[in-house]
Amino acid sequence: MQKANLKERIANAFSRESLEKAFTKENIVKGIFAVFAAVSIIAVFGIVIFLLATSIEPFREIGFFKILFGDIWKAGDTYAEGQYGALPMVVGTIVLTVCSVLVGGTIAIFVAIFMAYYCPKKLKGIYNQVINLLAGIPSIVYGFFGLMVVVPGLKAIFNVPSAYGLLAGTIVLSIMLIPTVASIARNSLEAVPSNYYEGALALGCSKNQAVFKVCVPAAKKGIIAALILGVGRAVGETMAVQMIIGNSVNYYPTGAFQGFATLTSTIVQQWSYATPDTRNVLIGLGFILLLFILILNCVLLIVKRDTMAGNKYFTRRVKGEADNVKNTLSYKKTGSIQDILWIISYVLSIIVVVALVGIVLFMLIKGIPFISFDFLFGRSTNAHVTIAPAFVSTGMLIVLALLIALPLGVGAAVFLNEYSKKNSIFVKIVRLFTDTLAGIPSIVFGLFGYIFLVIPMKQYSLLAGGIVLALMVLPTIIRSVEQSLSEVPDSMREASLALGAGKVRTIFLVVLPSALAGIVTAIILSIGRIVSESAALIFTAGSAMYMPDNYLDSGSSFAVFMWAFMGEGLYIDECYATSVVLLVIVIILNLLVTLVERLGDRDKGKPHPILAIKNGYNSFVGLFKKKKTSESLENTDNAAELAE
Repeated sequence: MQKANLKERIANAFSRESLEKAFTKENIVKGIFAVFAAVSIIAVFGIVIFLLATSIEPFREIGFFKILFGDIWKAGDTYAEGQYGALPMVVGTIVLTVCSVLVGGTIAIFVAIFMAYYCPKKLKGIYNQVINLLAGIPSIVYGFFGLMVVVPGLKAIFNVPSAYGLLAGTIVLSIMLIPTVASIARNSLEAVPSNYYEGALALGCSKNQAVFKVCVPAAKKGIIAALILGVGRAVGETMAVQMIIGNSVNYYPTGAFQGFATLTSTIVQQWSYATPDTRNVLIGLGFILLLFILILNCVLLIVKRDTMAGNKYFTRRVKGEADNVKNTLSYKKTGSIQDILWIISYVLSIIVVVALVGIVLFMLIKGIPFISFDFLFGRSTNAHVTIAPAFVSTGMLIVLALLIALPLGVGAAVFLNEYSKKNSIFVKIVRLFTDTLAGIPSIVFGLFGYIFLVIPMKQYSLLAGGIVLALMVLPTIIRSVEQSLSEVPDSMREASLALGAGKVRTIFLVVLPSALAGIVTAIILSIGRIVSESAALIFTAGSAMYMPDNYLDSGSSFAVFMWAFMGEGLYIDECYATSVVLLVIVIILNLLVTLVERLGDRDKGKPHPILAIKNGYNSFVGLFKKKKTSESLENTDNAAELAE
């Protein structure tokens, strides 16, 4: 009897009617969007698995702990002939990260406070542009600036034979961390409820006291999260660091001007001439770096989990009568420290602007004289190098990466915002892995692309570079589009459904067009990331400086061209000129993002174009019917009069 019922249930489940109900257009589209959302999970697991699989051999032959805690690095043809101790690099990575976060993170927090509470409204938009431009400048440009300005300047100031080392690396990396930490910390400060600030003023606090003793402590969770993200950025930085720290693999950073190496700088420096066994060890270093990043992401997750519970002035705990005041009340004047902190925030904010203007002006002054039509678009040969191939290669990479990442990102964002249920475990997992994918260093993406694509294809290619770039920009697209979708009013969805449209039609004809500004912003931000990228492309697309014929050819973007120019030391003028091209592209993209955001804000509250057309049509039809009704009534009245 039970077997018969089971067979009957199976037959009903796979009957034509059941299959037609299950595989409706709505369910099929929802399933496709769910698969798109799961791409981030697959990508993270793929990166971990492929790097681990390649690292197992050197870890087994040499020993994981011997690599991690060995202090001598001497590459050989085989595992047995070489010595692969990475402890100096691990220590160098940690020390440089700590110093950079202490300096850059501190400056960034004061900048965030200035932006949130002190920046005049008329200047706030301009200052936001400054921070965005700092974030958009490619790391290769920062490294080149450090190589040509910071290192010689330190050498002259301190009268040392060589200024490569910890101090130069800290200065450059601190400047790079400021926009990332400042933007996130500012969002946390602006999310503090306004009644905290108003309540502090009502209790007699000055503005500075309310900001530094109430609002900043209330936003400490977000500030800590910003600093953790800054740590992740510092740990994974490659191109800028390897130019200015000396890259001495067997030395610890014992002094300000002692050359040392980090995990990332060692990988990129030794990759080109490494033997297969040494390359496997370098991939093992990449896996160790990935472990650091995953640990940081776990810490960040724990920090984000704790909600803001107030501070010592405003807490969720209500004091009762049993709480006794044990300390004698003091009526002395306070607030001097907060006034000093207020001045510091202004000074540091001005210094950040000066640093940006200095970097941009220096590059423009040094690079513009060497820019010509021939250098930009002329034929590139071994004897006469131009950046015309960079235009073609960069354009091909942008097209391929967006063709892959844009549908996946938009589909994932639609699923997360339109189909996900509240407190869904799958949605939480997707968001967790999306954040994890966003935090993976570009050099780890490059190593993954080398293992997954370059080795099977047996060649570097723009195809491999474009696929890897698609994975890198995917989190940016998902976040931006999801945020834009969440801002579309529910009334527009309800109106569409009330007019008889289905869920899918509503999404494609109402919701997505209304979120067009967010989609365009995601595209522009992705283009900026692609144009600025260098480390991942060196391991996937290669560094060939000739014109590519198709996606199976090797090619170089603008950033990789700069790296190649600096590698030989013979094309410094061309390097300046290429940096100007990169800066101009970054500035244009930032202006486009601002323009799109303003147009989007201007259109908020207006009806959707399709609904506006429909409303206009209904109004026209209503007026026509009203006119026709009035004419018929008038004719009836006239007929009645004639009859009388």
